[in-house]
Formats: sequence, structure tokens, C-alpha cells
Amino acid sequence: MSIIEIIVLALIQGLTEFLPISSSAHLILPSQVLGWHDQGLAFDVAVHVGTLGAVVLYFRKEVVDILGAWFKSFGSQGATDDSRLGWWIIVATIPALLIGYLFKDFVESYSRNAWVIATSTIVFGLLLWYADVKAKQVKNIYQINFFTALLLGFSQVLAMVFPGTSRSGITITVGLMLGLNKQSAARFSFLMSIPVIAAAGSYYVYQLATAGEAIDWHAILLGAGLSFVSAYACIFFFLKVIERMGMMPFVIYRLLLGVGLFAFLML
Repeated sequence: MSIIEIIVLALIQGLTEFLPISSSAHLILPSQVLGWHDQGLAFDVAVHVGTLGAVVLYFRKEVVDILGAWFKSFGSQGATDDSRLGWWIIVATIPALLIGYLFKDFVESYSRNAWVIATSTIVFGLLLWYADVKAKQVKNIYQINFFTALLLGFSQVLAMVFPGTSRSGITITVGLMLGLNKQSAARFSFLMSIPVIAAAGSYYVYQLATAGEAIDWHAILLGAGLSFVSAYACIFFFLKVIERMGMMPFVIYRLLLGVGLFAFLML
């Protein structure tokens, strides 16, 4: 990989992993438009480690509080808001791990193409707009229950089966439709991403260990560092933007991106 490829792909992964604009739609652009080859397993591991580190660091207080309360809930302390939130993150993670694993071959063989991504980018962008405009948005993150967590978990599966959906985009959309306010929907989406990204990273590490692929440590370190910095900045600014402007900037961007992909494909 050239230095330009490393920089562009790492920044794309870091910036789009948590924004509701679909990392799949953006990662396909370099290969379709510029003819770049697949970046390889080692680089996938690096950028996943970078984005995982960013979300854990940003939400370090919440992560520590939730983990501490969850473990203490097995003792005399009993259930608290934070321990219940830990359980709901587990509930939301199970469908993504089980169904995502079962459908991974289907996704890799049939769904990961530009036409599917362009369509999903537009359709789920419109759903995000509808949720942003029409949903009540009155509940906070501690009002999530088992049913809400389960639906949010299954919504993650859509992003796995239909690239272009955006994991953060669809979970925030469903969260808003279930009555969560913007900050709570976004924060729970980010917290949900931690075990999912960790699982994906572990899977890539396993594949890398069994594939015997040569490792370019320069690309690994640069990719991990850039994805970490860009993902951290992305989370910070995203939470600021939605408080002031809602989801509309991202809806408009998704529609323009989807139309642009269709235009490119029809040339």
C-alpha cells in the first residue's frame, strides 16, 4: 500500500465508522473510482483497533461505570441503572454476533457491491430523516429496556446484511423511533459498537494468524494511529452537531452520496 492509500483508507474508516453515513459506501469508492486493491487483513485489524481505542477512550467513564456496576450487580449491591445498561448492551450485541457470523459469507459473496450500497445509502438515509423529524425523542439512555435493546441489536444486523445501511445510522434511527432523544440514541449506539468492533477485530486477528499474511508494520501503525485520531474527533464533533442541527446534515450527505454512486455506476 502506498502512503496515500494508507492515509485515505485509515481516515475513511475512522471518520465513517461512527457517523451515520456508512463506512461501506465510502470504503468502496477508492476501489471503484481509483482502482485500488483490497487493503488486506492486517490493515483491517489496524483500523479496527484504532476505532475501538477511540470509542473506549471517549466513553471511558461510562465504560468503567457500566462494567463496575455490572460486576457488582452479582453481589450485594444488586441492580442499578448502570448495571442494567450493561445487560442491555449484551442483549443488543447477541443478534449482531450470531446472525452476523451466520450471514458473513452471503454478505461477502452477494451484498457487497456498489448497487446495493448506493440503494441502502439512500433508503436508510430517508429513514433517518423520518425518525429525526417524526419521532418523539423523550427518553434518556437509562429508560432503555429489554425490548428496546433487542430491537437495536437486530437493527445492527441490517447493517451487516445490507452494506451501505450504516451500523450507527440504523441503530440511531431505530433508537429515535423508539423514543430515545438524540444524545441517548447516539451514545447507546456508540456503546453498542464496542463489543461489535472488538468481535470483528478478534475475527480479523484470527484470520490473520491463520493466513500467514506478511505484515507491513509501517502501514499497521500509521493506519491504527490515523483511524484512532479521526474516530475520536468524529465522535466528539458528531455529538456536538446533533445537539444543534439534528440528523439533517447527515441525511443530505447520504442522499448526495447515494445519487453520486448511482451516477458513477451508470456512466
